[in-house]
Amino acid sequence: QVQLVESGGGLVQPGGSLRLSCAASGSIFSFAVMGWYRQAPGKPRDLVASIDSGGWTNYADSVKGRFAISRDSAKRTVDLQMNGLKPEDTAVYYCFTTHSGLNSWGGGTQVTVSS
Repeated sequence: QVQLVESGGGLVQPGGSLRLSCAASGSIFSFAVMGWYRQAPGKPRDLVASIDSGGWTNYADSVKGRFAISRDSAKRTVDLQMNGLKPEDTAVYYCFTTHSGLNSWGGGTQVTVSS
């Protein structure tokens, strides 16, 4: 069993920065992949960024060069540094992990980019 708790969301002006953090707990101690999805109202949940156990990263085209994902496997945490935020980045951001072919999800944290 895995529990994921996100933190760091909030309201920020365009061009600003936020850092999202996700901490995993439970009986799983090793994850093949950790990352973030987001879902805006009326839209599907889309991958934002992911990082595997070897440190290989993957980003959505819309966030490349602005967002950076990192993980601490020993602490079971994954962070998302978001810079140059745009109104279209407004969404609920969900942390996820993959282990043994199964995905686990956090409850989400709201990010709102508005002036």
